[in-house]
Amino acid sequence: MTEFRGFPLAGLDFYEDLEADNSKTFWTAHKHVYDESVLAPMKALAADLEADFGTAKIFRPYRDVRFAKDKSPYKTAQGAVVGTAPGCGWYVQLGAGGLYVGGGFYQGSPEQIARFRTTVAEQARGAELETILAGLRKAGFDVDGEQLKTKPKGYDADHPRIDLLRHKSLTAGKSFGGPDWVATPRAGKEVRKAWESMRPFIDWLSAVVG
Repeated sequence: MTEFRGFPLAGLDFYEDLEADNSKTFWTAHKHVYDESVLAPMKALAADLEADFGTAKIFRPYRDVRFAKDKSPYKTAQGAVVGTAPGCGWYVQLGAGGLYVGGGFYQGSPEQIARFRTTVAEQARGAELETILAGLRKAGFDVDGEQLKTKPKGYDADHPRIDLLRHKSLTAGKSFGGPDWVATPRAGKEVRKAWESMRPFIDWLSAVVG
């Protein structure tokens, strides 16, 4: 496996052009850029992080358009995820906007969501999650996720953690954009640092929903 040296800026340019011309003609003519400046470095990054975080799944570049109104055939970003529990794990992405890292509980069964809410409602474990999220926000992460518009059944609207209890998914992420260092080994160090800072969050979620 090739050592990770960064994401060539040609990869960001590739996605900027793909957003303007998402066609098989463009893809075929520029697939070598994708292979060399996106896919190969993403595989190298995944290999570099594997010992500390686990094996990554690198997503296919093709969109599933069977039931989509948007029939554009190609994804406009390359993502990879390291799963730690069903619907839970670390994430990294490269697109026209640059480098993005994230992770959390991004999809789950009704049983998993119920376990999440039960644990959030507990004083000690719920407060622990609040502290973890406060630390992530202070470190520059955005906390997001799908939420109910109203309170979930079985919980009071004045529960001290009602905002967390509304969540059906819970994620944290940070966008680095496209600084020059994205094309250098520093990119790998920044992803590693971000994922490490998210470890208490991922561990908490994995223990609860896994």
